[in-house]
Amino acid sequence: MMVMLGNTPYVAARAKSRRQKLADRSRLRQLINQSPEQLTVAVSEMGYRAEIDLYAGQLTGGDLVEAALTHNLEHELEQMLSMCNGKIRAIVETYTSRFEYYNAKVVLRAVVNDVELEKVSHSILPELNDINTPWLKIIENSDDLRSAVVQMRRKSFGPALNAVPEDARLADYEDALDVHYFKKALSSMTGKGADVRFLKELLGAEIDHRNLLNILEAEAVGISSENVISMLVPGGRLVPLRAFSSIAAGGRDAAMDLLRSSGRFDFPAFEAALASSKEMNSLDPVVTWFKEREYAIMKRMSFLHPVSALPVVHYMAMKVQEVNDLRFIVRGRIAGLSVEVLEAHIL
Repeated sequence: MMVMLGNTPYVAARAKSRRQKLADRSRLRQLINQSPEQLTVAVSEMGYRAEIDLYAGQLTGGDLVEAALTHNLEHELEQMLSMCNGKIRAIVETYTSRFEYYNAKVVLRAVVNDVELEKVSHSILPELNDINTPWLKIIENSDDLRSAVVQMRRKSFGPALNAVPEDARLADYEDALDVHYFKKALSSMTGKGADVRFLKELLGAEIDHRNLLNILEAEAVGISSENVISMLVPGGRLVPLRAFSSIAAGGRDAAMDLLRSSGRFDFPAFEAALASSKEMNSLDPVVTWFKEREYAIMKRMSFLHPVSALPVVHYMAMKVQEVNDLRFIVRGRIAGLSVEVLEAHIL
């Protein structure tokens, strides 16, 4: 059986089969139109019944659904990774390792904002999943940001966090985590296979999108162009490292010139997203447009090379998206957000 589990066609086929069971746009539209009470039952019927039952004894409403969704996602990512070995495992692990960095950010935010441990253990890091026990212990034992960082010293990113000045803000620690993840991920992508090439393209796009958002946000809040450079992550393709000095001098305008001259970027569509952002006084339309661009890359990855690590990465990304969409719908309905607002974010 172990030979079969390490077999790339087998793992890719399992990933494709699971991807087909994820909620499509019409299913999500139905959910958006349901009442908060109906949503728990609806989510349960979408493949989350075991986790809903697991938490039903201690949680209700949005907390119940959120804990169930997160527990299911953590288990699913772990299970898919355990099916992989050899080269395919190394590539898939490059993608799944980002969730360790995400958990570190959750912990740091909880400590800085003095969020009650119970609130975190009932939603983002559900306590009935053993994976989360060490993270919850860090929150419980931390008095401030630095004490949380000290407790993460044995993590792969521990030294990078420790190198951040003691008087730094939360954003500086989050930037250090991003820089460490992307640097490690890109350096692990060795070899000449199509899966390595495509995953590098995806990572490059994610870096570019993160950097462009930082450039736009910096201008909005009045951060100088020179200071923006410390927030940028090397490894992008649209805004490569060699262009950082021109960004330092010209800020947003220099970044727009780079994008305008790029043959692999739909600048008119990006300009339309920017115009919507200006109208709404929010970067949401740009964030959504970047997400759609990443999904387009991933979708191409999944069918161009069906027998590789790429369908596995594609499924995992789509599973994460399903959980995020369901979480947003449930929390949004409970908070009283309109159907129109939810549809604008989800569909």
